[in-house]
Amino acid sequence: MIFIDSAILNVIEWLCRRVQLLTGRTNVWLAFQLTNLSIVVYFVWAAMSVWVSPHALVRTGITLFCGVLFWALTLTILRVPIETNESSAYRRVAKGFRNPRRVRDQLLRIPFLTLSIVLLYPSIFLYVNMKMTIVLLAYSLVVLTTLVLYLLACDPLPPCPGRVREWSAFAKATADKLQAVRPSRIGDAERLVRD
Repeated sequence: MIFIDSAILNVIEWLCRRVQLLTGRTNVWLAFQLTNLSIVVYFVWAAMSVWVSPHALVRTGITLFCGVLFWALTLTILRVPIETNESSAYRRVAKGFRNPRRVRDQLLRIPFLTLSIVLLYPSIFLYVNMKMTIVLLAYSLVVLTTLVLYLLACDPLPPCPGRVREWSAFAKATADKLQAVRPSRIGDAERLVRD
C-alpha cells in the first residue's frame, strides 16, 4: 500500500504543478479551498440534521457540537492565513528540502485512501437502494479529507504568475487597445456618411 500511496502522491503533485503553471495557485491554496468546502459541507449536513430531527435533545446536542467545532476551527485551521503557509512552503522548496508531510502523514493518508476505496460501493449501494443521502455526505467528507492530505504532502513550484493570468492580462490589454481605436473609426464612418 505504501507503493500505491507514493504513486498517487507523485501523480497529484504533477497535477498540482500543472495547475500552478496555469493559474499561479499552489497546492496549499487548493488544499485550503478543499478544507473550506469540507467545512461548508459538514455544517450544511449538520444544519439539515438539526432541521429534520424531531427531538429537541438531538437538536441541542448537534448545535452545541457544531458550535464547539467551529470554535476549534477558528483556533486552528482558520487562524493562520494561507499566505503564511504558502511562503513557508516556498522557503522550504528554495532551501531544497522535500515536504516532511510526505513521510510524516503517510500513516494517516493510507487509512483515508483505503476508506475512500472501500466505502465507494457501499455508499453508492445505500444511496441507490435506500435513498440515504447522509451516506453520500459522509463519503464526500472522507474523499475531501483524503484529497486534502495528499495536496498538503506535495511540494509547490517557485512562485509564478500563471498562464491564465498572463492570457487574461493580454486579452484585457488587447481589448483596451481596441476600445481606444474603435471610437476614431466610428467617427471616421460618421464623417463619411455626412459627406
